[in-house]
Amino acid sequence: MGRQVTGAIPDTSIFDLRLSLRGKRLNRLCAALCSPAERDAFKRDEDAYMTRFGLTDEEKALIRARDFKGLIDAGTNIYYLLKIGSVTGNGLYKMGAQMRGETYEQFLSTRNISGAT
Repeated sequence: MGRQVTGAIPDTSIFDLRLSLRGKRLNRLCAALCSPAERDAFKRDEDAYMTRFGLTDEEKALIRARDFKGLIDAGTNIYYLLKIGSVTGNGLYKMGAQMRGETYEQFLSTRNISGAT
């Protein structure tokens, strides 16, 4: 898990250099997903795609499980995490719901916006 700082929001990770270095492989994979051809390659064969970036078995398991909080804790930059969410059909609010342990509907009920995806 990321470094905990006194006075920080409970259960949050601080994205610092140490965490960034730990997530280097994950962040490289996510950065590549900016390209339509790379997104197609990911959708065609996730396992081969993850292997191409040298992900560990644990990192692969996080992606397979769509464990967004786990990916953050493993060092994935939040902005890059959106690339994984997008290519897997998980928008920002669906990811937020999962990270909070809520259903999508429960999460939306706490937002001041209707029809969000």
